[in-house]
Amino acid sequence: MANLQSTFVGIKSPNPFWLASAPPTDKKYNVERAYEAGWGGVVWKTLGSEGPPVVNVNGPRYGAIWGPDRRLLGLNNIELITDRPLQVNLQEIKEVKRKWRDRALVISLMVPCDEESWKDILKRIEDTEADGVELNFGCPHGMAERGMGSAVGQVPEYIEMVTRWVKQYSRMPCIVKLTPNITDVRRPAEAAKRGGADAVSLINTINSITSVNLDSFAPEPTIDGKGTHGGYCGPAVKPIALNMVAEIARSPETRGIPISGIGGVTTWRDAAEFMALGAGNVQVCTAAMTYGFKVVQEMISGLSQYLDEKGLASTADLVGRAVPNVTDWQYLNLNYVTKAVIDQEACIKCGRCYAACEDTSHQAIAMSADRTFTVKEDECVACNLCVDVCPVESCITMRELGLGELDQRTGRKVASFANWTTHPNNPSAKAAE
Repeated sequence: MANLQSTFVGIKSPNPFWLASAPPTDKKYNVERAYEAGWGGVVWKTLGSEGPPVVNVNGPRYGAIWGPDRRLLGLNNIELITDRPLQVNLQEIKEVKRKWRDRALVISLMVPCDEESWKDILKRIEDTEADGVELNFGCPHGMAERGMGSAVGQVPEYIEMVTRWVKQYSRMPCIVKLTPNITDVRRPAEAAKRGGADAVSLINTINSITSVNLDSFAPEPTIDGKGTHGGYCGPAVKPIALNMVAEIARSPETRGIPISGIGGVTTWRDAAEFMALGAGNVQVCTAAMTYGFKVVQEMISGLSQYLDEKGLASTADLVGRAVPNVTDWQYLNLNYVTKAVIDQEACIKCGRCYAACEDTSHQAIAMSADRTFTVKEDECVACNLCVDVCPVESCITMRELGLGELDQRTGRKVASFANWTTHPNNPSAKAAE
């Protein structure tokens, strides 16, 4: 069987599935239940300094976006960092780590942006025996208004400065958690690398308002008639997270820095996709909050079976395998041609493909009197919309036209070029000339 053991910046764990810094990792009770369920590691909920106390709201802390089947797609939270006393957290961390030596335990930190505050908190956590620290430069609500969280993560100079302090005053591996609430995620990643970070983790939550109550006219969750922006997470943010992970993995300036992938990981497939795009491990929150800690058991068995089927001996063999196939638009092969094909036996004659194509695409699907739907190849541009809206899996597929086959839409024969980057039809090649 494939080996799921993971070593991330020197931190060993029995599998690459960690719980992210969030409500599920706020205390000893939760963390031990997570370990018992099979999680390979946890990032303890963000600790702050012993300055002004952190006070969370006593009303609703979460808002949600659901699919038609009531499946949770996205979660918005307005909860702050831990409101439990620092010394209580540190004592529990020490107790947990001494009991669970084989599991990863990383401490998330967020303190004011001055050297003494970071020096003090790092000194206080040294004897917990934790495996590393994660710098929370991503939280977009509550703490950002106090000059912490994403207020730091949006300024590369601050990231580099604080990271240097952490590496100066701590023996532990340093993971910098990045905010997605920025134009180009590569810039803060570069700053973290310059500061000496051992790794980056991303993405933190996305600044959001998930809904508005149309009776009270206040954002939800609503606290005494008022609402605020919060952090958005869950399956809905996965595409954004995958793109940002890939950008860091393939950028020359950040290539090679270890990445912990976060954002909508719900199944083993999600985890495998993050790892294929360069993540050395993954962190999970919303899935655990939705289904409970035992959801990790499906992730473990699923990833193990997948690696076996692919003939991969370990998770390390999967990490980064998709990165060479991520490119910029101008390098895509414009001579690659596909056409939609409808499986008549699988078709349920709902007409969604026809409506979508006729009204919003290229009028490339014909409907007969008996509601038989066929593709007009001379109009099909292979946009894939029909595949995406069809409710029957694999009913509509895209067929690749073979070399020399006539494209009915353009009247040209399909050509194949071994090196598209130098072909004269490639815009980037023309620019290079």
